[in-house]
Amino acid sequence: MDGSGLRVAPRRVRVVGAGLSGAVVARALADAGHQVTVQDERPHVAGNCHTARDPATGVMVHVYGPHIFHTANPEVWAYVNRFAEMVPFRHRVKAVAGGQVYSLPINLHTINQLFGRAMSPAEARAFLRARCETGEEAPRSFEDQALRLVGQTIYTTFFRGYTRKQWGVDPDQLPASILKRLPLRFDYDDAYFDHPHQALPRDGYTAMVARILDHPGIRLRLGQPFRGRLPQDADHLVYTGPLDRYFDRDLGPLGYRTLDFERFEGPGDVQGTAVVNYCDEDVPHTRITEHRHFSPWEGRVQGASPCFREYSRACGPNDIPYYPLRLLDDRRRLGQYSERAAAERDVTFVGRLGTYAYLDMDRAIERALDTARAINLAWAQEGKPAAFIHAP
Repeated sequence: MDGSGLRVAPRRVRVVGAGLSGAVVARALADAGHQVTVQDERPHVAGNCHTARDPATGVMVHVYGPHIFHTANPEVWAYVNRFAEMVPFRHRVKAVAGGQVYSLPINLHTINQLFGRAMSPAEARAFLRARCETGEEAPRSFEDQALRLVGQTIYTTFFRGYTRKQWGVDPDQLPASILKRLPLRFDYDDAYFDHPHQALPRDGYTAMVARILDHPGIRLRLGQPFRGRLPQDADHLVYTGPLDRYFDRDLGPLGYRTLDFERFEGPGDVQGTAVVNYCDEDVPHTRITEHRHFSPWEGRVQGASPCFREYSRACGPNDIPYYPLRLLDDRRRLGQYSERAAAERDVTFVGRLGTYAYLDMDRAIERALDTARAINLAWAQEGKPAAFIHAP
């Protein structure tokens, strides 16, 4: 029986992927009385939000890059607090452009500093409005959206070079939706996110995901790649890996960007904040992260502080996929893979990789909970769970 009161005969479920999506689905199905086996090819749980102590310094490091939890969803907020002590954390980002340091996202201080003014909010709105492009049609690309939102000077200073480095293509080839996620503020609020709940788990994300998976109805198999289709010892497969990889990429790969990390150390406080973006195109890395700042409750670091330069590049077949490109060819290929996935029996695709979507952590948890409910409801009605609960 799940939380809705549905009585469902127990099933044997195989979940591929022990990241957030896989762990949340597994826990919900185990709570409903099903026997769940979770497998992952990596030697750890938590996927790309894996955290671990840096061997040389003892600092808690976000191994695959920083992950800040933020949400406005009360159910999701209550969920993560079941499995971790969530410590309030306000993420603030600085940006280096043209030899100057600015605050991101774009706020009133950024605007006044860039243009050498001391404008009020109303004056800054009018100032930018006069410099922004206009048009009756909705912006189609990242560049269109930027020129409508902030104008040429801010776009060129902060976004054009950084975007080319991050995505490997010109901004006029990227969808406008990418820039819509970044707020524009006409006050001095420099917090990166607007959500009411912003926090980090005191013991790290890996400990949180391990607690989610700590259930007598869940078996965990790490270091075990997934090959083939539904295992013989399972009634249903929940697949959170890359959608194209499920089909051996036989229609061609879906485009992703991956990241390389260059570690270095410095004494004490190296850069004074957790994240500094480097917007100039002639600087090869996109940002530097200093991980001591992601756990300020642990006090001052004695000795060296670990930092990482991030470099973005095209994702190869053996690389870890981070950001879906979703260019024209990708969207066409996604449609073809989605049609084939919909025809699969006893398989449900979920998560950022399984649906080829950019998902923040709270959205990944929300969708995973939705998916588990939909699977259980289908069984309660003696039906078959859908391949996609959320369309790619």
